[in-house]
Amino acid sequence: MPIRQLPPLLVNQIAAGEVIERPASVAKELIENSLDAGATRIEIQIEDGGHRLIRVSDNGSGIEGRELALAVSPHATSKLTDAEQIVSIRTLGFRGEALASMASVSRMRVTSRCTAEGLTAEEGWTIEASGVEVGHPTPTAGAPGTIVEVRDLFFNTPARRKFLRNASTEIGHISDAVSRMAMVWPNVAFTLSHNGRKAIEVPADQTPRRRVLDLMGAELDEALLEFEHREGEIWLWGLAGLPAVARATSKFQYFSVNHRPVRDRNLIHAVREAYRGLMPPARQPVCVLMLETGDEQVDVNVHPTKAEVRFGHPSRMHGIVLTAVRQRLLSSDLTPTVAVSLPVHQGELRADASDAASTGRSSSDRSTSASAGVANQGTFVESFQRMGPIQKGFDFDEVRRDLARDEIGLGGNPLEIEPRGESAEAMPPSTTPPTRDVLQVHKSYLVTQDEQGLLIVDQHALHERVMFEQLRHRITKHDLESQRLLMPAVIETDAKRMAILESLQPLCKKIGIEVEPMGPTTMAIQGFASFLFERRVEPLEFLEELLDRAEEGQIETDGPHVEEATLHKVLDMMACKAAVKAGDAMTPQELDALLDKRDQIERSSACPHGRPTSIRLTLRDLEKHFKRT
Repeated sequence: MPIRQLPPLLVNQIAAGEVIERPASVAKELIENSLDAGATRIEIQIEDGGHRLIRVSDNGSGIEGRELALAVSPHATSKLTDAEQIVSIRTLGFRGEALASMASVSRMRVTSRCTAEGLTAEEGWTIEASGVEVGHPTPTAGAPGTIVEVRDLFFNTPARRKFLRNASTEIGHISDAVSRMAMVWPNVAFTLSHNGRKAIEVPADQTPRRRVLDLMGAELDEALLEFEHREGEIWLWGLAGLPAVARATSKFQYFSVNHRPVRDRNLIHAVREAYRGLMPPARQPVCVLMLETGDEQVDVNVHPTKAEVRFGHPSRMHGIVLTAVRQRLLSSDLTPTVAVSLPVHQGELRADASDAASTGRSSSDRSTSASAGVANQGTFVESFQRMGPIQKGFDFDEVRRDLARDEIGLGGNPLEIEPRGESAEAMPPSTTPPTRDVLQVHKSYLVTQDEQGLLIVDQHALHERVMFEQLRHRITKHDLESQRLLMPAVIETDAKRMAILESLQPLCKKIGIEVEPMGPTTMAIQGFASFLFERRVEPLEFLEELLDRAEEGQIETDGPHVEEATLHKVLDMMACKAAVKAGDAMTPQELDALLDKRDQIERSSACPHGRPTSIRLTLRDLEKHFKRT
């Protein structure tokens, strides 16, 4: 077929297909133009989810009447003059495609009254464009600034229009786009209304934190940890949500670079790494991250909608974000607080745990709304009710007898993970008096007190975190110690798992496991991690599970280098296997030592899986329940 020049309308509609995905794209592009024009007040009016009308009004510098026709033509812009500027874009818009693309798929009207150098034009001008038809500018009355009206979006492209969703879905996307833009421009007032009803209204000149709370909800105030970090030309400000307010989706993650909302995999991964081990893997942290750097350090011209960026030094940016968020989390007490409510009926007790609570919060403003995700914690209260008089004190002799029994499987000091050798005898119970009052409830939970109230600890979860952190610290210095087995542990398997085992050899060596093939489908464990051996973990059982996880893709096996995330999973698995279990009795000295470790290690508020290790009943909540306030 012969080569033909595409007609202008088709060219613009192709461009519209890249830039204008849905009504929210129109709103975003128009808001960017308003901000580039220096607007301090932006109003967005939507009808029928944007199907019928999208109107964006601002009080910016406006467009001169003689330039209106040029403004709606393809690739015409005031924001870019030469190719050299592309590497240091300072404006949100610069391609010169947006207005022309909108006009090609809608009925558009632009009304503007120009202000320049403190002087306002005597009159405004308006122009209409639709498809290939572009009218002539005509004078009109109006306030300084610009109004762009986009009606009947995709009226001349039925194939695109039929893929638009219903009004409620589309206004949801518009609301999200406006929120993300408003969040990074707290000095600008934004108003969004749908069918005459206001959905978003925030004033100008807010602090970044106040703007975030107005858009995300004031109930998150005490659950957001503020931080600031500067390194060279890179400045970072953000709010890190407590693990307790983590959500099922990443909707409540907001990232911006140089006042431009973006979705960047590098930044998302850095935040996820900072939270790793503080929440279940399926949960997503709540986070706001605003980053500023030199324009030459970031390329914003990598996506038609400018939703993605490319950093000049992505690994450095990743490390800065990871460090800033992680340090803020580690400097905070992340223990969730249980809010006890008054009985609904006489003799009935209920305890509710609010997602939005933590130790660092005052107890006067805890949200128990559905959005915060209220979880029932009645089990703990029921445990206290069932205690009876026999739980008033410890039977130390009984505890020591339990520890001596082989079937419990503690095997020496449960807090000691340094190798003691295969023939070492079990450590005798310490006679040092404990330094704090602690009660072991049902051989699973530890109850003690701190300056803020009553602390309830899951012994397995906390011990797992203690072991994980100690293992992580040791493995950064050298491979874990290995205990040579008197008789190799032999396992029969298939060719596929033998290949997986081969790829796991560097990892096995790092964690102190010596395993060798003995035949086409036979492998032998010659040495086992000393502390696992000490904790009576079965070598065959452990290796079988390791192979199962690798076969399912949970553990990466490609390449000789072990990634941090993979190593985290394996150390987590080792700590879980070796930790004290629910139902294991512990001496008062061991309970004391475990709680001491809680105060010494990082991330003690959650086990490596992300489950909480402890919860707190504050003094204020106890006083409310007992009607002392």
